[in-house]
Formats: sequence, structure tokens, C-alpha cells
Amino acid sequence: MRKNYYQKLAFMVILLTILLAFQQYTSKDKEPFPDVKFIAGNSITATIADFDPNILTPERWQRLGFSEKQVSTILKYKDIVGGTFTSKEQLKKCYAISDEKFEELKPFILLPELSTKDNSKHFSSFEKKEIIVSRKFNPDLKNAHDWVKMGFSERQAEAIIKYKNYLGGSFISKEKFRECFIISPENYSKLESYLLLPAKTPDHFKTSGFNYPDKTKVQYHVFDPNRLDVEGWKTLGFSDKQAQTIVNYRDKNLHGSFKNIDDIQKCFVISAEKFQEMKPFIKLNPEAIKKEGMQQEKTDFSKTDLNTITFKQLIEFGLDEKSAGSMIGFRKKLRGFVNKQQILDTYNIDKELVQKLISVAPLDASNVPKYSLADAPEEWLKDHPYFKYSADKIIFYRTTYPDDKKILKFLKLKPEYEERMKLYLK
Repeated sequence: MRKNYYQKLAFMVILLTILLAFQQYTSKDKEPFPDVKFIAGNSITATIADFDPNILTPERWQRLGFSEKQVSTILKYKDIVGGTFTSKEQLKKCYAISDEKFEELKPFILLPELSTKDNSKHFSSFEKKEIIVSRKFNPDLKNAHDWVKMGFSERQAEAIIKYKNYLGGSFISKEKFRECFIISPENYSKLESYLLLPAKTPDHFKTSGFNYPDKTKVQYHVFDPNRLDVEGWKTLGFSDKQAQTIVNYRDKNLHGSFKNIDDIQKCFVISAEKFQEMKPFIKLNPEAIKKEGMQQEKTDFSKTDLNTITFKQLIEFGLDEKSAGSMIGFRKKLRGFVNKQQILDTYNIDKELVQKLISVAPLDASNVPKYSLADAPEEWLKDHPYFKYSADKIIFYRTTYPDDKKILKFLKLKPEYEERMKLYLK
């Protein structure tokens, strides 16, 4: 029994050995079996041609393998970057185009690798900013900085201001505000309930360009051009800018007075037609001009307050027009000098000559306006040279801490900047 078992086992081993040897022998003459490669489907690169992404229609984007939603996102991104893709790098930043998809399309895109203009600074990424508003407001009173704080980009803020100016300086109505191309329907829906504007545009509103006031006919009267200020020239039909130019021309170029009719005619903002209209009503006072010249010669600078000294008096002292204009301009921004060192700190002045002036002339700072940080007008804070760069922080902190010492502590200013502020604080 056991002998038969071993015989069968030996037979099986011999048979397997023969079969294995036969397989090895027959496989030597055959080619190796090729590697298996799986193809995921037909690639679009087989049929795609070179293309400019700036002229593709939605249908052609879909033929490139994008869904309707992806195409919509790409086209919105195109609008955001200014309506034109300027480089492959910029197109790649659109999140609707995956890295793999972009690499597939890249050889066929008819755009430079990098933008020749540095537009990427404005549109470095496709991201949506959240518009934040907490209370009702009049958009006419918002400046570019206010719109940026609300969540718009600097470029969007500038566009909103330009649109307001195009309408004549006011958004007029919610209806007109909504038409501002930079404000998306989504953002408008967030802002609508907070806008302090009428819902509808008045029927009499002119939609074409700026709304200029109706020109009224000037009622002329006899006048001395040397006695008119800016408001006086405006009553003669000149704009703010024209009136200021005439006054500057008289006070700076002619040292304070028109000496004759020709001086008036030479002012470039007064047209020949306008001059002929005014000419019969112009009455120069030669005695006043002569007296003014005599007064200039007798100016006593030891009794002339540096906070009231005029441009003409500074010229009389010896300053050139640039130095005199800088000193008067800086004093106007400060609402008055508090100490004489501030005058020496003025840009573009002849410091040596100004040093002589302040050593002679007195300074009366009693009429210079001063406030506490807690009650200073916002307009004053945002315009004053010593406060404007910290104005927003001051306005924010004082809502919680109506105490100057605490506000100054939170501002964390350099000692020299804090000392300058204190000159104008109560």
C-alpha cells in the first residue's frame, strides 16, 4: 500500500519537471509581452489649435473641456483683470483652471509668458473681498479712503469717485448708484438698505455728462479790481479756479495791484471778449495804488505778526515768491504757527533770510485753534499736517477712550510726532 503511494508521488514529480522544462524551452523564441497602457479617453490636444483666450466665446471655452460654471468663472475673472488677459501667468491664476488643465493648454495659448505691463500688482489673485457696512450713510460724502475701508480695492474706490464726479458730484439716487459698473449686483444688494439716497432719479436730471449750472447773465457795476477778493471776481462771472488765478496774478506777479488797464487784459484767464464786457466798469484808483506803494516801504516788521504777515510783505522783506508762497501755504494748513521753529521747518524756503525775519517779527498764537483729541472735528484731523496720518486711528480710539492720554498711548507715535501734535492740543 505504502509502496504504491510513493510510486504515484514520484510519477507526479517527474511529470511536473517535464512540463516545466518544456515551457522554458518553448518560450525562448517568443517576443516578450508588451506593457499594458490604459488610455483615459480621447485627449483634446489631438484636435486643439492655437487660440487667443481674449476672443473665445463661452461655447469655444466649453469645447476646450470646461463646464458652463467654469466658463462663467473664467469670463468674470477676465472682467476683473481689466477685460483682457495680458499673459499666460495671469490666466493661470484663475482658480477655475486647474494646474493640469493649464499645462495641457499652455502650448496653444497665444499670450506672452509674462505681462509686459505690471498689471499683476492690481490683480495678483482672484479673490473676493467682503464688503462691510454697519450703518446708514450718504455715499456722496465718502472719499476714496472710506470706500477702501468698506472693502473695495483702491482702483475700485477711484472708479466710484470718478463715476460720482461724472454725475456732477452726487450719486443722485439709488438707481444711479446701482448703475456704477464697479459695484456688482451682489454688493449693491448689501449696500442698498444703508444708502441715504432717494430710490428714483428725478425726471429733470440730465444723464449726459456733467450737470453744469445754468449760466446767468452778469449784472456789472463799477468796481476797482484792486479791491476785489476771490468772491468779488466770482460775482463777475468767473469760476472759483479762475477767480483764484486772477487774485494770485495780481498779488504775486504784480506785487499786489493792477497798475493799469493793460495789466488786467494780460491775465490769461480773462478772455478778450470778457475783458471788453468788463472794461466800461473798471475804475482804477491811482491814489490808492500810490498809497499802497508808500505803505509797503514803511512796513515795520518788528510789529508785524508772523501769523498775519502777507505775501506782499514777505516779498518786501526780501523773500522770493517760492519761499513766501511756501510759508503762507504751510501756515494756512496748520491754521497758524504756534512757535517760530515751525516756520524754519517749512519746505522750500530761504532759511537764512527767514531766520532774520523771525528774529525781528513777533508771533501771536492766541488765535490758533486747538482741540482735544476727543472733540476735534474729523475734517480738522484729516486735513491738519500733524494729525492727518493718524486721523482714522484717533477717530476709532476716541469712541471707546475719550481721554487724550489714553488715545496717545494707543497711537504709539514717535516722541517727536507726539510733541508736534501736543502743540495744537488743549
